[in-house]
Amino acid sequence: MPYLWPLIIIYLLWILMLDQAPERGGRRVEWWRNWKGWRHFAQYFPMTLIKEADLDPSKNYIFGYHPHGVLSMGALCTFGTEGLNFTKRFPGIKPRLLTLQTNFQIPFYRDYVMAHGIASVSKASCEHILQSGPGNSIAIVVGGAQESLSSKPGTLDLTLKKRLGFIKLALVNGASLVPTLAFGENELYEVYTVPKKSKTYEIQQLVKRLCGFTLPMFNGRGIFNYGIGFLPRRKPVFIVIGKPIHIEKAVPNPTIEQLKELQSKYIDEVMEIWERYKDKYAPGRTRELQIIE
Repeated sequence: MPYLWPLIIIYLLWILMLDQAPERGGRRVEWWRNWKGWRHFAQYFPMTLIKEADLDPSKNYIFGYHPHGVLSMGALCTFGTEGLNFTKRFPGIKPRLLTLQTNFQIPFYRDYVMAHGIASVSKASCEHILQSGPGNSIAIVVGGAQESLSSKPGTLDLTLKKRLGFIKLALVNGASLVPTLAFGENELYEVYTVPKKSKTYEIQQLVKRLCGFTLPMFNGRGIFNYGIGFLPRRKPVFIVIGKPIHIEKAVPNPTIEQLKELQSKYIDEVMEIWERYKDKYAPGRTRELQIIE
């Protein structure tokens, strides 16, 4: 239909050159986030949200979500929808799940993503949200694409040692850190281990460098079968939102020592969540939580 081409060209110019919504908190659509289908989505696994502490709505928060898993289903359900009634459980807190900028360069898909309240994970985007008033908060899947390569069932291997960006964001903006640990996220797909010296691993790392993300070799279930497919398996996921680590005063130019000190506190909180709940929510684990890099 040739008469649609002018509209398509205008739309492409708009998303590539003019629209700043991904850097300004997205384009949140509340009725879509509250659609009852998301509650059925949460019940499919099922997913359960465990709240350890109330959050003061006069503050801003950075939720660190672990682990990445293959597709971060728990993060989407918790922070990108009301499938687990987040805003009722934490009144006054307005979370925005963050993702790579490349997701906002795909026509139409970008609009679907932003309707969830999802925004870019760039520094400018993070600071804009955190400085937009009390209660405005961000959720970051800290381990990123690299962690997804380690998301085997029965394990919880976190990529966290080198992750200081979200720590610096917290200090600079005076935002409280909230560790969030999802027991069961790694059970949703079978992931095939690729040796680090193999060609497949090299290709995965090349894709990660070029595109900013990569995917492990994985298998889930199909619509009419349980043995093969791309859909997540029906395994329970327990998302524990831990106690906040408050930043008493913003630090405009934090030193590496300050970053490391706060990171150490954060890691300790993650480990404490694991110790409190591992026997209840990860009884079939093959090993303990490990911070591998």
